[in-house]
Amino acid sequence: MDEPVEEKVVVTPATPARWPDVVRLFGDRGDPARCWCQWFFAGADASGRAAERNRAALCAQVEKGPAPGVLAHLDGEPVGWAAVAPRPGYTRLARSQVLRGTSGVEMADAGVWAVTCFVVRVGFRRRGLASALLAGAVEHAAAGGARVVEGYPVDVATKARVSSAELFHGVLSTFLAAGFREVARHTPTRPVVRLEPAGR
Repeated sequence: MDEPVEEKVVVTPATPARWPDVVRLFGDRGDPARCWCQWFFAGADASGRAAERNRAALCAQVEKGPAPGVLAHLDGEPVGWAAVAPRPGYTRLARSQVLRGTSGVEMADAGVWAVTCFVVRVGFRRRGLASALLAGAVEHAAAGGARVVEGYPVDVATKARVSSAELFHGVLSTFLAAGFREVARHTPTRPVVRLEPAGR
């Protein structure tokens, strides 16, 4: 459950000027510090031995633009991240069971942006940040020309137990509350959800 944020959260694109905040958020321990949101890129390795390479890859993505994600701040402190970018760049998605049956032509559609990852700092979870991050991701995608924003969240209602490591995809209820609708389900726990941003 994503409880409401009581404090004022500010969500902005992860521009080069905000790279120090990305570094501070991802930290030096746990999955974020190993993966640096590179899992859905071809050849990605989320193990500790690849941490520096993954960090450099995310840094290059931030520098090149468009921003590969959005950052949430509370009182100026970076507390959350959501990765969102044109779906064709996430080449590992083409091999994912979640998108089984999606044609190569469909996968190449740059008008579809994908929300692939959430990171919320320990101590700031269950405070509504995932909802705020998702709203910011949709806004960022729309500004970048997205016709459709897609996600692959976990349906926690289908599992007796969900590890925190699985939740980096987001939770289905958060996406549904934001107006996304389920359009496919090729695996029991991971639906495909879509939203057409307002004004598109």
